[in-house]
Amino acid sequence: MKLTKLIHACVRLEKGDSILVIDPGSFSEESALDGADAVLITHEHFDHVAPDRLREAAQANPSLEIWTNEGVAAQLTDVPAKIQVVRHGDAFDTAGFGVKVFGEQHALIHPDIPIIRNIGFLVDEEVFYPGDAFTAPGVEVPTLLAPTNAPWMKSPEMIAYLREVRPARAFSTHDGLINEFGQKIIDSWLEMESDKQKADMRRLKPGESVTLP
Repeated sequence: MKLTKLIHACVRLEKGDSILVIDPGSFSEESALDGADAVLITHEHFDHVAPDRLREAAQANPSLEIWTNEGVAAQLTDVPAKIQVVRHGDAFDTAGFGVKVFGEQHALIHPDIPIIRNIGFLVDEEVFYPGDAFTAPGVEVPTLLAPTNAPWMKSPEMIAYLREVRPARAFSTHDGLINEFGQKIIDSWLEMESDKQKADMRRLKPGESVTLP
């Protein structure tokens, strides 16, 4: 499986001729959905879902499948794609990938902002993407896409999450809000934790790819 990190919170997974895209939001490259066979969306915030782009992708590929929660599905009623609502505990196959769903709620952003639904996805028992939450799926996670910057998180929480899940590999996500100085700090934290856990933990630059076992 080939994993490509895109801007901020978007990731593309490729296996053979199949392409799976996770959380192609408004911060992501406009090309994020090019050739996509299936899309997974964790929650309804604009940096994770862009309905107009999904509409265009579905028009280009009438067989496009979108898997998400109720809140997101309600925003996509005019997207001409096969939209499937899933919840914690569900499992499904799409575009040749096996997916399991974990988690139910977005992390707390602000005391006055209601908590919305958020689901995480474990793809092919290999890659876990939690969305905007520190969901620990309670199963082995070879590759974790770990949020490293957000209005709802603190750095000790990120480190605690890495230590709870203990993946063999962890790559930064949700990192589009930081400048070059912040990137260096995150790089140093991930390097420290990588050394401590004897794992591969780092930040991929937008457009950078890795091949997973």
